[in-house]
Amino acid sequence: MVAYNSILLISQMTPSVFTALALLAPLLTSGSTVRSAAHVHRRANGPPADFTLVGVAPTNTVLSFRLALTQSNPAGLEEALYNVSMPSSLAYKKYLDKAEAARFVSPSADTLSAVNSWLQAQNIHAATLTPAGDWLGINVSVSRANDLFDAEFGVYNHTRTGLQTIRTLSYTIPEELVGHMTLVYPTTTFPEFNSMISLSLRPAIPRRAEASKTLVAASCAEAIIPSCLQSLYSIPTTPATQSSNQFGVTGFFDEYANQADLQTFLGTYRPDMSNSTTFSFESVDGGINPQNASDAGGEANIDTQYTVGLATDVPTIFISVGQSSGGAWGGFLDVINYLLSQDSPPQVLTTSYAGNEDELPFSFADNLCNAYAQLGARGVSILFASGDGGVSGWQAGTCDTFVPVFPATCPFVTAVGATEGINPETGGYFSSGGFSNFWATPSYQKSAVSTYLSHLGDTYSGLYNASGRGFPDVSAQGLNFEIVYEQDFYSAAGTSCSTPTFASVIALLNDELVAAGEPSLGFLNPWLYSSAASAFNDITTGSNPGCNTTGFNATAGWDPITGLGTPDYIKLRAAAGL
Repeated sequence: MVAYNSILLISQMTPSVFTALALLAPLLTSGSTVRSAAHVHRRANGPPADFTLVGVAPTNTVLSFRLALTQSNPAGLEEALYNVSMPSSLAYKKYLDKAEAARFVSPSADTLSAVNSWLQAQNIHAATLTPAGDWLGINVSVSRANDLFDAEFGVYNHTRTGLQTIRTLSYTIPEELVGHMTLVYPTTTFPEFNSMISLSLRPAIPRRAEASKTLVAASCAEAIIPSCLQSLYSIPTTPATQSSNQFGVTGFFDEYANQADLQTFLGTYRPDMSNSTTFSFESVDGGINPQNASDAGGEANIDTQYTVGLATDVPTIFISVGQSSGGAWGGFLDVINYLLSQDSPPQVLTTSYAGNEDELPFSFADNLCNAYAQLGARGVSILFASGDGGVSGWQAGTCDTFVPVFPATCPFVTAVGATEGINPETGGYFSSGGFSNFWATPSYQKSAVSTYLSHLGDTYSGLYNASGRGFPDVSAQGLNFEIVYEQDFYSAAGTSCSTPTFASVIALLNDELVAAGEPSLGFLNPWLYSSAASAFNDITTGSNPGCNTTGFNATAGWDPITGLGTPDYIKLRAAAGL
């Protein structure tokens, strides 16, 4: 009999999915299912293009599901987030604690009563997965899941990799749970199988740090090293001093950050730092970080080398997210819930992974976006790469309409696009940007987006949502980054380069703020679009082609390829009140 590991089983397991199985309570499988009127909760027309149905799933295979309960006051959470994030607010930087933030999304008494009554009637034990209690976890067999959710779970083969997963194309929930349960995950959401990494690597000749920053800046058109970025963006080399100011770097898909590679990188490009400087390690869902040279990951290495190597002496944490949580999106949820459970999460979190917005149901994206809002209300700056496919989405591909990228489109995170070249710095041709189909334009960027849309006119009418949240918010260099990978030198490209770069700027500003007795910057966007709007190098050339178009163009002010522009540390420092 083929054995399936919870939600996903594959004969050749690869780093494509994550799980929180250790947190899930076992199911009492005795007893019959109690039937009630059913409501179709989600139905797909068919599997994604890369998946084909192999056959019915083995009935005794155990699956793990997450139940998203309706959050009591997400509008109140958004208001609280803006109250602590708007520089003009009397509550600016008066951040919430863990319990205060969780209270806004805790399910109502009616919701808890309805869901608990249903679980008890089914003899199901559920585990609470979040501090707010808005996610529950259950384990059930395929036959029981088919009965509970009036579903037909089947085995689907991923044609490109040969990997297999168990999913259904539709499911129902009892009528009495409508309005109380927003999602059963993963059910109809298929795994991504590594489509969320698009970093490109090629061999490179190392360029050692030079004494003259003028000479370094002149070389940046050919290769980016830390001293280039320090020169271009006035990033200080002065070591940070505040141990309470921490910097989180996430890793997925079995991408491991290698300490020996980091030491070689620092010895080559930051000889003023101790080459024994490193990062600490934390695990989510059984994530590991082996240190064999062959285990090194290009993505994980660039994320750690350009955070440790730029945010000098800011304590950096590499958070490795393990496999098998129903897909990469489950891993995204797990790492945020892990941080929400902490009393003092890192003040900055950078993530260089993402996917296309249309890959997941809005109910899941909205719940995850609200988790980011909780962290933001607690004083955490969350940054995501905007993607590397221009207007085609996370990765270049065929498309009839422009493809927005999530989580970059979540209005409660800061999305980072990419630039290339110097004198002038121009928008990276690959830098994804555009407008969300899920969220409306948030108040903090309405003026900036409106100005751009006036410039754009009728161009691309019907190809994008002109009333959507615009992304990216900011940008930084994203081409020709030199990194160390398996003790060799490579050149890397992508918004995976620009995101840790910009995040490092924020981590250093936070160090100065904490040293001055001030709170960290927290959710950045309201500040970026107001007090800090003039603290950027405005990028006015470049475009991001895709979908058989030349894409959006960079122009004066905000644009959906470079955002507000690239950072000027000295000006940002002044905007932060330092």
